[in-house]
Amino acid sequence: MYRILVREDLTPEIHLFEIAAPEVASKAQAGQFIILRTDETGERIPLTIADWDRQKGTVTVVFMEVGKTTRELATLKAGDSLANFAGPLGLPTHIENYGTVVCVAGGFAIATIVPIARSLKEAGNRVISIMGFRSKNLVFWEERLREFSDELIVTTDDGSYGRKGVVTLPLKELLEGKDKVARVIAIGPTVMMKFSSLTTKPFGVKTIVSLNPIMVDGTGMCGVCRVSIGDVTRFTCVDGPDFDGHQVDWDELMARQRTYLDEEKQ
Repeated sequence: MYRILVREDLTPEIHLFEIAAPEVASKAQAGQFIILRTDETGERIPLTIADWDRQKGTVTVVFMEVGKTTRELATLKAGDSLANFAGPLGLPTHIENYGTVVCVAGGFAIATIVPIARSLKEAGNRVISIMGFRSKNLVFWEERLREFSDELIVTTDDGSYGRKGVVTLPLKELLEGKDKVARVIAIGPTVMMKFSSLTTKPFGVKTIVSLNPIMVDGTGMCGVCRVSIGDVTRFTCVDGPDFDGHQVDWDELMARQRTYLDEEKQ
C-alpha cells in the first residue's frame, strides 16, 4: 500500500497528492509517469510525475477530476493509501543545452512541465514558458513555473487572467521574434499539442509533445497505447511518452481517445 502523505486542492477539480513511494522516487526523472490503482478492483490509470524527493522517498502527482477513477481519487485524503503505484514508467524527457526553449503547457499539464522546465534551466537553457487555462479559477503553480523560467506568459481563453486567447498566439510571436527558438516542448490537451505542432512546423523548430493515449499495463505488453509516429507504430508507454509533434498522426490519436467515451459516461 502506498500512503498519501499530503493532499492539496489546487483548484476545485485539480488535486495534488504527495505519496510515500521510495523506490519510485529513487529513479524518477522529468517526463516519466506512474500507473496507479485506488484499490484491488480499481482501474489502472497513468499520471505524470509532477515532482519527487529522493531523500524523503516521496512522489508528487497532480490530477484533474474527469472520469470515474479520478473522481474516486478525489475522495481520498492524507492518511489514506493506494493499492498500487508502479513506476517510474516511460522514457524521461531528453535534456541538454539547446539554447532558448519554449515550454508550452495547457491546463493541469502545468504539473508535467514544471520538472521539465527545471531540468532545462539546470542544463543552462534560456527557458520561456507559456501556461494556458480556460479561466482564472483554474490557474495554479504560476509562481512555481516562474521560478524556472526566464520569461513566463499566462493566457486564459476568456481573458479573465493574463492574456486573452490560446497558447499558440504567444508561441507564434516568439517564433517570429528576434531570439532564435531552438526547441519547443508542448504538453496538455491533445488538440492543444496538435495546434502547437502545426504552429511551429513552418518555422522548422523541433517540437516535443507528451502523448496521452488510452493505456492499460504501461509496460509495452498490451499494445493499447499504440500511436503512429511518422507512419511507424510506437507504444507510448515504452517508446514515449515524448515524441516529435511534427510526426504524430493527430487525427488517429484523437479518434482512438474517443473509443470508450460512452462507457466512461456510464
